[in-house]
Amino acid sequence: MNGHHRAVRAEQAERLDGAEANPADPAERRQRWLRIALPIAIGVVTLLAWDLVVRVNQIPHYILPGPLRVAEAMVNGWDTLWPALMVTVQITFMALAVAVIGGVGLALLFAQSKWIEISFFPYAVVLQVTPIIAIAPLILIYVDNTHIALLICAWIVAFFPILSNTTLGLNSADHNLLDLFKLYGASRWQVLRYLRIPSALPYFLGGLRIAGGLSLIGAVVAEFTAGTAGKGSGLAYRILETGYRLNIPLMFAALALITLTGVLIFILFTALSHLLLHKWHESAIKRES
Repeated sequence: MNGHHRAVRAEQAERLDGAEANPADPAERRQRWLRIALPIAIGVVTLLAWDLVVRVNQIPHYILPGPLRVAEAMVNGWDTLWPALMVTVQITFMALAVAVIGGVGLALLFAQSKWIEISFFPYAVVLQVTPIIAIAPLILIYVDNTHIALLICAWIVAFFPILSNTTLGLNSADHNLLDLFKLYGASRWQVLRYLRIPSALPYFLGGLRIAGGLSLIGAVVAEFTAGTAGKGSGLAYRILETGYRLNIPLMFAALALITLTGVLIFILFTALSHLLLHKWHESAIKRES
């Protein structure tokens, strides 16, 4: 009889595994496609309306180019735009990496000592609320290397969301579980590794999505302020250059590349968040409606 029950349970488990492996039901598939199709449809309608407004009102391309002219300018100017995009992306991800290392490291210190958090967190707030456009010229004056100066400007913008969200996550560990860990004599390292860090992971990933876009904004603002020219300049300089030359279609193309880069960064970190959380965290587990 016990063997029969084990066989039945094994068969039920196989059915459940097969159900999970099967494609989603038609309603869920339809919802998934709508999530992709509706934004695309709105984007297409917006582009058509933009093109219609330009054609009907006969707006000159040096004032407002149509989407086709912008696309043409992007293709023709790709040899110029691509290296500039790579410079901006490099600064963005380098600043984000430094922000993650510094923000997470400082948040771990805050979690170990409340006095350290009380002492240093207000200065992180001061750093966050100071407009980067106001201090970027000073950084460019005091730092001889322009590339490092741009990196610092982008880091300042990206640092606080990582620090703030990770600190909040580390402090949001379940207090009942903390008491349980203490009851069993767990060390600080064990509490940090097995309780605080898993609790902080969703908060950190949320801060990472925010910081990714902010680091791009910081890099662009810093490039605008620096006004670097020649080889090694980013997309912000290309926008300034095309503005001076009244090459507005190429300016729109550079703006479109910056926007697309920001969207791709957000999608990348959203996918990373889903990959790390979808099996265990409430915010990412799919529920039956």
